[in-house]
Amino acid sequence: MNEAKIINDPVFGFIRIPRGLLYNIVEHPLFQRLNRINQLGLASVVYPGARHTRFQHSLGAFHLASEALLTLQQKGLFIFDSEVEAVEAAILMHDIGHGPFSHVLENTLIKDISHEDISLLMMEQINRDFDNQLNLAISIFKGDYPKNFLHQLISSQLDMDRLDYLRRDSFYTGVTEGNIGSARIIKMLNVVNDSLVVEQKGIYSLENYLTTRRLMYWQVYLHRTCVAYEKVLVNMLTRAKDLTRQGCKLFASPALSYFLENEVDASIFNTHPEALSYYEELDDSDIWSAMKAWKHSDDKILSTLATDMLDRHIFKVEVHEEPVSEEYIQELQEHIAQKMSIPIEDTHYLMSLNTIQKDMYNVDDDSIAILHKDGTVRDISEVSELLNVQLLSKKIRKYYLCYQRFG
Repeated sequence: MNEAKIINDPVFGFIRIPRGLLYNIVEHPLFQRLNRINQLGLASVVYPGARHTRFQHSLGAFHLASEALLTLQQKGLFIFDSEVEAVEAAILMHDIGHGPFSHVLENTLIKDISHEDISLLMMEQINRDFDNQLNLAISIFKGDYPKNFLHQLISSQLDMDRLDYLRRDSFYTGVTEGNIGSARIIKMLNVVNDSLVVEQKGIYSLENYLTTRRLMYWQVYLHRTCVAYEKVLVNMLTRAKDLTRQGCKLFASPALSYFLENEVDASIFNTHPEALSYYEELDDSDIWSAMKAWKHSDDKILSTLATDMLDRHIFKVEVHEEPVSEEYIQELQEHIAQKMSIPIEDTHYLMSLNTIQKDMYNVDDDSIAILHKDGTVRDISEVSELLNVQLLSKKIRKYYLCYQRFG
């Protein structure tokens, strides 16, 4: 039997998955489910190439973690083989709890539970399937393991998750400015006092990484059209949920029906095993197939929103620098009510007002330690000539007003 499975990845080339525990994770149905969930949700509405999956991203993050661990070992850090395998297992499964359309549904179909929490529930399930072979991986994932730097490879400002998604999302969207020097950053990694640091020679790659991340947020993740399209999806599901609660029988897969009929939060996940079982059945195709039926619904609001989704009839979006006045919103509601012949109290399904803010650099969250040749460690904000931290720490806040187009 071959000792490894080789996967040809368009971003990093050949990725080697050793036979045994790691290969078994990739083969597990919960990991295979990630093939049916798009990494960038609805971003393909702007970037048609952005159709890569959570499955591809997880393999890429695994590959980078393997490279990082090898780099640290070559620099004399002693890491047990069992720890290497556990970090690789944890990074493979770090996104396993994502639902359809990535983050969009976290506050629509489910409430008050993050995909990280669900990932942990799924990891524990796989661990039971694998006779507790994942105990160490789960401990590192949760940050309970004594070697903190191993957890940082999975979750920190310089984790392998971010290094992969910036490279991968840049590749598939065609936003070439997003292409970060992940190989250079990984080669410059080191550990001081049980924390990941970057050697001084890597500072320019880090400056590029921080600048790139900001650019990718505003140009891809928070692109006004992507945000507006997501709001159509959220409002459509909210309407479907409200109609179901009122006794309407809507076409939906058994998994989707469960989340339309029930208010599912963290306590339900923890006390009702069927909640996780149904969640594991959910992927992007459940939502697309439902909206194809909902397009023909007798409910005017639901059919309008489903048609908007299917025919790429995206909410009009206005980006305001200042909060939007109550008068303007009321005017808009009256206009929508008149055009759609619906009660004014139902117009909220056909509009959305959101405050979106993103800092490029947050001194508390984005702290990246730089290791100097003399052994001293300082934050990148103190040593970078390029990064004006005062300027970058300034919160950028935008108000996105999205609403139904007519004509």
